[in-house]
Amino acid sequence: MILTSKPLAVFLFVFLFGGIAISSAMGWWATESTKEPATFTEGEFAGLANPADIRGSYTFGDIANSFDVTPEILAQAFGIATDTPAAFAVKELEALYLDSGFEIGTNSVRMFVAFYTGLPFDLTAEETVLPQAATDILLAEGNLTPEQVTYLETHTVTVNETAVDAEPVVVETPVSEESEYVVKGKTTFGDLMTWGVPKETVETLIGTSMPDPAMKVKDYASANGLDFETLKTALQAEVDKVKP
Repeated sequence: MILTSKPLAVFLFVFLFGGIAISSAMGWWATESTKEPATFTEGEFAGLANPADIRGSYTFGDIANSFDVTPEILAQAFGIATDTPAAFAVKELEALYLDSGFEIGTNSVRMFVAFYTGLPFDLTAEETVLPQAATDILLAEGNLTPEQVTYLETHTVTVNETAVDAEPVVVETPVSEESEYVVKGKTTFGDLMTWGVPKETVETLIGTSMPDPAMKVKDYASANGLDFETLKTALQAEVDKVKP
């Protein structure tokens, strides 16, 4: 049987769009790729999204859909100044930090999300660094394990406030000498947590919730009517417990 042009056109229309309709109904047709990371398959985290599977094509909004972290927190952690943080793509980080002298990209986001949410992350697979702002957020949460705190001591880098203006700097590595773990006028709350002083202990001593990790203890004392010398002595006693 030979089809004329008109019946042939009708046949092609039904075949094409009818096939799409059936595929869509069966869940076989998708106009855009789904951005959901693979899940852990065993252990206590089985069924939860795995941060190690976050891709460069994901946006901060995609990540927020699978993990308990907001696009705003991610933007703050990585110095992204934008009114629409949910639309920012992870793959753009490497270009923004290209001139910083450090490799801050997809794996940095994976590690931050894992640390922030308390999910497992393999620290031996790849050397990964975080900007200081990201580490400050993690320390303020107070949920890091001792191993994670130790890792961040040597894998945190300081760049300018925004990634676009990032400049090369020298990584500050911790000094093991006991004399370096001394509460001074320049000591910040972030320093205390990096040294291993529990967040809860600091909050008990100051009588309120943890302030900005970047704030100096001395400045906080002055702003809140506290005697710095008294507070310093109490904090030093706690530092000595974790850094004997």
